[in-house]
Amino acid sequence: MKHIRRLEERVANQIAAGEVVERPASIVKELVENSLDAGAQSISIEIEESGVRRISVADDGVGIHQDDLRLALERHATSKIETSEDLALVTTMGFRGEALASVASIARVTLTSRTHQMENAWQLVVEGGHEISLRPAARSEGTTVTVENLFFNTPARRKFLKAERTEKAHVTDTVRRLSLVNDNISFLLSDGGRTNERIPAVSKLENRIQLLLGADFLDSAVPIDESREDLRLWGWVGSPTFNRRTRDQQHFFVNNRYVKDTIVSHAIRQAYRDVMFHGRHPVFVLYVSLDPSKVDVNVHPTKSEVRFREARQIHDFIFGSLNRALRQTESIYQSSNIGNSESLGSRADRTSFQPQQAQIDTTSLELQPDSEDVGTAIFPIPTQQSPVTNKGVPPLGFALAQLHGTYILAENSDGLVVVDMHAAHERITYERMKKDFLEEERMVTQRLLIPAVVEVGARDAELVEANGNELTRFGLVVERMSSTGVVVREIPALLTDSNIESLIRDVLQEFENYGSMDSLQEQAEDLFRTMACHCSVRANRRLSLDEMNGLLRQMERTENAGQCNHGRPTFAVQSMADLDRAFLRGQ
Repeated sequence: MKHIRRLEERVANQIAAGEVVERPASIVKELVENSLDAGAQSISIEIEESGVRRISVADDGVGIHQDDLRLALERHATSKIETSEDLALVTTMGFRGEALASVASIARVTLTSRTHQMENAWQLVVEGGHEISLRPAARSEGTTVTVENLFFNTPARRKFLKAERTEKAHVTDTVRRLSLVNDNISFLLSDGGRTNERIPAVSKLENRIQLLLGADFLDSAVPIDESREDLRLWGWVGSPTFNRRTRDQQHFFVNNRYVKDTIVSHAIRQAYRDVMFHGRHPVFVLYVSLDPSKVDVNVHPTKSEVRFREARQIHDFIFGSLNRALRQTESIYQSSNIGNSESLGSRADRTSFQPQQAQIDTTSLELQPDSEDVGTAIFPIPTQQSPVTNKGVPPLGFALAQLHGTYILAENSDGLVVVDMHAAHERITYERMKKDFLEEERMVTQRLLIPAVVEVGARDAELVEANGNELTRFGLVVERMSSTGVVVREIPALLTDSNIESLIRDVLQEFENYGSMDSLQEQAEDLFRTMACHCSVRANRRLSLDEMNGLLRQMERTENAGQCNHGRPTFAVQSMADLDRAFLRGQ
């Protein structure tokens, strides 16, 4: 039998390093965060060979007193907290007192620092956890930490590093993220002596975001700033058409700390669900602030994960805020500068419209089956007043013609509007189906001829027993029949072809994680999308001007009308200024 023994401090530090130091970017993050906590206004980061050979972070912060240099490299030594109660109110970036000790155990670390009371700086050199020297040095007030020969005594860890280009990209991303919450601080990142990123301090956060994400993002993004009690969400969300193949431009911060959180990710994904093209990902920079006592940042040594005390409240607040913002940004009245005739000056006065089209007074839009009859009015203009621009023209203008049986060409106060008639009608039909569905007290259900018995485990069986009424409201009549099993008696009529066992497991998992049954709604909405696609007007269907105008007016009243159900744009605008440039008019 083996006896329990205490690990050597060096081994314990190397184990801790395995959690804290995943790659060179992890060290950069920890060192820069220390500089931020020290009140630095200027931070310089130098790396060589993507940081494996050398990382150096220098700042102009308050510095470390010579008597504290050795202590700074010991485990669980920190100036950020003193008692266990302080863990519930962490406001600094660092607080665990593990990072420097962990790094010092797997590399050669040189710590040079000077406070304003000290006559000169002092320098401590540690290699593999062993002190090499402590002596006077020359530098101005502040601290420089240099890390060399990373993983020299743990070569197995070094083998897990990616290519140099990849590790360098991770370092760059880390510096950029930290700069997005510290816009009043300058950052300089050098690689092998060559400047890689120069990020000057700015007076407005928008300037920092424009530098890092580009002016195109801000041009397409919608600012958001909403509060509820002690919660605040602000930042910028990109429009659904401004998307990327990967999630590399998604930045979310909680109390100025960059985090990755499943609750937050789910809320954002749900907000974009109806308007994002499949396989694409939104771009956003979002900040949440809340009482530090309501979020636990001491979940993981890297501090990139958090745990919210009231996770459901956070989820609903983020989802609701983003959902409102996205519906606003995709409003026909604001998309693509429609209705902004001021931008064209007097040129808007030159546009000619057919006034008789604006006088049409017919019944509201009817969704009728597709037909080959050219004259069938499937898009009559609603009788209620349409919104108009300051030129008395509806935002999408008036129809001029149909192009190849696919696009509607219309003229508004900006210029030319091109509408994909199938995509637009698809969105109109889908939103109507959703509205009818949500206005019902509960889903229409289908009783199963043979009730389905599903083994779900004790926890989920208890969940069914405690939330039977909520499940019924969503069309699931489920009862607990044993300690680990449930019986399904009715399911939503729209989902009769679904795999019942998978449906129940997915719903219960989401209900436990998020307090909602999004999978049910998602499946229903998937059916609505399919139905809307089949019900919508097809290509090569010839429409009259009245029908085309009816579609335009209905678009102006439909939420998310800027995209079809699959995230494709439904219309585009070519301004008169753009057309004049294309034809070299006035040049």
